[in-house]
Amino acid sequence: MASMLLPPPTSSSAASSLFSRSSFPTPTARFSPARCELTGPVNGKPYVPVLNDQIFPKYLQSRQLENALNTNSTNNRIKIFSGTGNFMLSQEIARYMGLNLGNIHIKRFADGEIYVQLQESVRGCDVFLVQPTCPPANENLMELLIMIDACRRASAKNITAVIPYFGYARADRKTQGRESIAAKLVANLITEAGADRVLACDIHSGQSMGYFDIPVDHVYCQPVILDYLASKKISSGDLVVVSPDVGGVARARAFAKKLSDAPLAIVDKRRQGHNVAEVMNLIGDVKGKVAVMVDDMIDTAGTIAKGAELLHEVGAREVYACSTHAVFSPPAIERLSSGLFQEVIITNTLPVSEKNYFPQLTVLSVANLLGETIWRVHDDCSVSSIFQ
Repeated sequence: MASMLLPPPTSSSAASSLFSRSSFPTPTARFSPARCELTGPVNGKPYVPVLNDQIFPKYLQSRQLENALNTNSTNNRIKIFSGTGNFMLSQEIARYMGLNLGNIHIKRFADGEIYVQLQESVRGCDVFLVQPTCPPANENLMELLIMIDACRRASAKNITAVIPYFGYARADRKTQGRESIAAKLVANLITEAGADRVLACDIHSGQSMGYFDIPVDHVYCQPVILDYLASKKISSGDLVVVSPDVGGVARARAFAKKLSDAPLAIVDKRRQGHNVAEVMNLIGDVKGKVAVMVDDMIDTAGTIAKGAELLHEVGAREVYACSTHAVFSPPAIERLSSGLFQEVIITNTLPVSEKNYFPQLTVLSVANLLGETIWRVHDDCSVSSIFQ
């Protein structure tokens, strides 16, 4: 049988594992926060944002973290466990919070069944389980459900499912007869497994939050991407935000408002089938401008690539692609690296393997944003104030 033991991240000393934001050390992980300098690509690997000072963006400024980190009893009451979906992101979250990941034993039997055992007590604790439903989606979803069940049976006080990428969110309604609404089904599964709360990043459609019968904290990753774009110092007069389809207009409008109220353009497309898109025309003016295409996810990149082709045809000077979730199903990499984009900016809500690196790729970390949100949930503080 296959077996996997996820240990806590090691630290050089007990003192260095607890830190406040005011003394946050320069990280050594591959992905870093958004306030950054740029390092050049090496062997086709992406640009990697790196901290150049110890000042955190305003959306991460809070006294709650410092107070919590200075209270040993608080640290004993909060536990963070990682599934196998995105272990690197979980480590970054724990590092930001000054905590160690909890010990958990996850293995798969020869027939594919999943076994989960917590290696430490969680009785009476506030438990946060970090597990995106990234590919393989069904295995990672089932692993999350079993982790929730293990915590519930171990008498955890509160169980929060931290789902950086919530799969099945696109199946949020019936577009044809006899279709399932898988988003509601998955919400029911997570609730019935024993979760008390869900924390998710940039859910595909807002109405999916209503499918849960438990509280949902929706984490918007826009601040991370906006902070990075601000560092590029693109003139506001040259900038136009583009929605790759009509369904993403509200998202693009909110993004444009934060970019000095930049003008908005919309790509009108007609979808012939699942994962197949056909661009028809453009609403708005992008001639001679820097176009920033904004979407919540890039799957096969068909929609955003065809939109970029249209933008170049009508005279856009440069095209940037910004997306929270990099699903990157084939042939996404070929489309994104074909020269259509000046830069493809994503976050690490899903793990990006090295084989999917290409020179135009930039990966931003949402670990600090998620870590701050977890602290606020634990301390019963406002989450929405982070994004104001």
